Amino acid sequence: MKRRFGRIIALAWASGIATFAATDSASAAAPLQEIKVGVLKVGATGPVYVALDRGYFTAEGLKADLVYFGAGSAVAEAIVAGSVDVGVTGLTAGLYNMAAGGQVRVISGLHREAPGFHELGYFASPHAWAAGWRTFKDFPGHSVAITTIGSTTHYALGLLAEHEGFPLSSVRPIPMQSIPNSASAVVGSKADFGLLPSTSLEELKTQDVHLVGWVGDVTPWQIGSVFTATMTADTQHNMLKHFLVALQKGVNDYYDAFTTSNGTREDGPTAPAILAIISKYLDQPAARLEHEVPYMDPKMRIDVADIDHQIAWYRAQGMIKALVTAKQVVDLRYAALMHPQK
Repeated sequence: MKRRFGRIIALAWASGIATFAATDSASAAAPLQEIKVGVLKVGATGPVYVALDRGYFTAEGLKADLVYFGAGSAVAEAIVAGSVDVGVTGLTAGLYNMAAGGQVRVISGLHREAPGFHELGYFASPHAWAAGWRTFKDFPGHSVAITTIGSTTHYALGLLAEHEGFPLSSVRPIPMQSIPNSASAVVGSKADFGLLPSTSLEELKTQDVHLVGWVGDVTPWQIGSVFTATMTADTQHNMLKHFLVALQKGVNDYYDAFTTSNGTREDGPTAPAILAIISKYLDQPAARLEHEVPYMDPKMRIDVADIDHQIAWYRAQGMIKALVTAKQVVDLRYAALMHPQK
């Protein structure tokens, strides 16, 4: 019954997208609706860059302005404060707390940590590498740079502890408040290890920082989403539908460029063009980005079971006090669900 319900939701969402995609000439001539989109300056924002660069937002009657943040938790805070309209970034304890308070709703999935794709990586500082601390088994007893307590990097560290069988209390997470600060801590050996986005890889190599492994190869999970304020979800239905139409086009282009039909990582004929767009927005040479590509769900689905696991972990760490479930977080008027794998 649950699987059938999930299919109905997915079909309803797809039907709604198709309806809103049919924009007539009168609406095309109307003034563009200005919206602010909160993002991080990382490769996982790629589909947004593609949709913006190729005019997909404009075609849907939107003038999308990007607002950059240093950590995902700050995007959720900005949503509640009303300084941005839509957030496209990772799921955090802060977001779940705001959802528990009825302030935020997730309206779509996006990127996931997946084997063969590179989003977040574990990196060893020059000091750690020289000392021979080069594997996941070496993490206990050492420090790890993360963006913030309750962030996607914090949760990934928790998943690693579960996977490797060491207590999370045996490592010392150091919240650096932003990705650049985390990178600086690892480069300067102020932290033994660090969780950093794949877009940092080539630069880190020049600083004698070494890759230990990719999160997606060890602990796949639902990391990215699209979210908005609950009031926006209730009152700006047309705007959000058009936003999702435009973003879906960006996702389609991104997926086709870097992913095979069976979901594995492989560059297609359009990869150079998509890399050129992402390169422009990240201010990095395309050659540096070609092996640093996160996985995008082609249907922008959300893994509800995984969200419940995240919430349970954050609650166990004392970061979420209120009782909240994925059903309270995800807005089924917009979101398509991913069927559980049997």
